[in-house]
Amino acid sequence: MEESLNFSNLKKNLQIEDKDIRTFSPLSLAYIGDTIFDLMIRSVVLANGNTPVSKMHKACSEIVCATSQAAMIDAIFDDLTVEEKEVVTRGRNAKSKTTAKNASVLDYRKATSLEALLGYLYMEDKVDRLYELITLGLKKTGRI
Repeated sequence: MEESLNFSNLKKNLQIEDKDIRTFSPLSLAYIGDTIFDLMIRSVVLANGNTPVSKMHKACSEIVCATSQAAMIDAIFDDLTVEEKEVVTRGRNAKSKTTAKNASVLDYRKATSLEALLGYLYMEDKVDRLYELITLGLKKTGRI
């Protein structure tokens, strides 16, 4: 049987002990969520066909930027569960020591909230929900 890429399989295969996800800071969740979002967007761009890497990078950068992520979280916020909205709020209110190079502070915080949500969903093995929300966000913002 083929195993899917999810956190439970990773923990099992690498013998990582369980931790209570509720104890993770929103910035820690955003740390992994950023990578999950980047991987998914790169996968979508790559699936659109064999294109020069520079063009794929440009296409990804237009979606995986703070401004675009802020628009996505705004677009899907009303579709979130109460629990998901709590994660988003914690992510948006987290005090980061870094700032965005090309985005407002508000957009940067909203982007962090989206990344925290995606990290939370991944760590909770809610991969189907993660896919659903990213697809919905891409559709509502006109990216697909």
